[in-house]
Amino acid sequence: MGGLFGVAARQDCVSDVFYGTDYHSHLGTRRGGLAFTAGKGFTRSIHSIENSYFRTKFEPDLAKFSGHLGIGVISDTDAQPLVIGSHLGPFALVTVAKINNLAELAAQAFSRRVHFTETAGGAPTPTEVVAMLITQQASFEAGIAYAQEQIRGSCSMLVLTEKGIYAARDRLGRTPLILGQRNGALAVSSETAAFPNLGFEARRDLGPGEIVYLDPDGEETRRPPGDRMQICTFLWVYYGYPASCYEGINVETVRYRCGGYLAANDSVTPDAVAGIPDSGIGHALGYARIKPVPYVRPFVKYTPTWPRSFMPQVQALRDLVARMKLIPIQALIEGQRLLFCDDSIVRGTQLKDTVQLLYGAGAKEVHMRIACPSLIYPCEFLNFSTSRSTLDLAGRKAIAQLEPDNGDRHLDEYATAGSERQRAMVEAIRRQLRLTSLAYQDMDHLVAAVGLPKEKLCTHCWDGSSYG
Repeated sequence: MGGLFGVAARQDCVSDVFYGTDYHSHLGTRRGGLAFTAGKGFTRSIHSIENSYFRTKFEPDLAKFSGHLGIGVISDTDAQPLVIGSHLGPFALVTVAKINNLAELAAQAFSRRVHFTETAGGAPTPTEVVAMLITQQASFEAGIAYAQEQIRGSCSMLVLTEKGIYAARDRLGRTPLILGQRNGALAVSSETAAFPNLGFEARRDLGPGEIVYLDPDGEETRRPPGDRMQICTFLWVYYGYPASCYEGINVETVRYRCGGYLAANDSVTPDAVAGIPDSGIGHALGYARIKPVPYVRPFVKYTPTWPRSFMPQVQALRDLVARMKLIPIQALIEGQRLLFCDDSIVRGTQLKDTVQLLYGAGAKEVHMRIACPSLIYPCEFLNFSTSRSTLDLAGRKAIAQLEPDNGDRHLDEYATAGSERQRAMVEAIRRQLRLTSLAYQDMDHLVAAVGLPKEKLCTHCWDGSSYG
């Protein structure tokens, strides 16, 4: 997926941007970048973080940085920030984007004899295409708005100029940007969890499509927010950090509510409940509080030498990392009827290995409760779903087994909780994973757990609905 962080301050902001960006490391493992200005020119650094942590890679660079304006990015798409020279003046750009019409926009640029210097696999990178679109207009505000209008998908961005920072949330608000403030400084972040330890207080979320300009003297809305929003619901279910809030709604609180709804609608009474670390823990605590059954930790994670498994680019490596860093506690597993809560089942590969590990440690029963409905549609709007091709999804694989020729014609039924086809799909996934029982959260309870109207939530990966 990726995350953004920026600061406009009266004093040097290098330390703030460095640590604030680091607080987004859970959102990606591919690349990180920083850029700063003191009002004349830019200093920039970009590193791969696939085999090391953000802080480790960027600490040696800090001595060369200075400036009262700065931006940072964790990216799983392309090397950022870009530093661009243009008729608008020089600027640095970071994005969290999935541009579905990237090839079309690049072809249009080539027809105007525009060239690109940053490429990935021979194609222009998303961030450079965004920069190209911005420079087509007469001002930064008009250019950012134009870029948002041309992009199919989503794109939130920070534009660092020599005088200030433009923060722009994507057109339908699928990814968050939140303003923070402390004495003498303003910040903008994808995660409110980055604010407290740096002394910032969250002020407000940018609205869908809103453009805000920040400088050391204050902030000004340059384009008001749009009327329609579809923020990604999966942020609360999995991708968001537990301490963060989006639209004023805390992630961990939503996970407790999700677990509570799972418990209230469950006829199984296990010996204990547990969460698949880490994001399943909040759901499991909510389940245990409502059931009530004891909450235990039959797994612990060994992280000192095993990195995050969020999104390595090679699936086999992702599976290996997830397996190696999860250590069972046999004394809490052997002979027990265990119920586990998890955020989702994507491919099911890691979960199948986990279930085998539990049975190998002597578990009597293994029940699984999933905090969201079954994933049926690959995400079209955010890059955290790059591995979620249709054929990879556990739900779609089950549908293909049940109806090899006709399954795609009935996806609405498979997405409907309690329907005959939905029950058959869940049973097929249960058998494949060798679970004693399997149940998913239904859409109504997921929406209730978040607390926003459904029309303000993107639920495309579960039911195919979206504004597009």
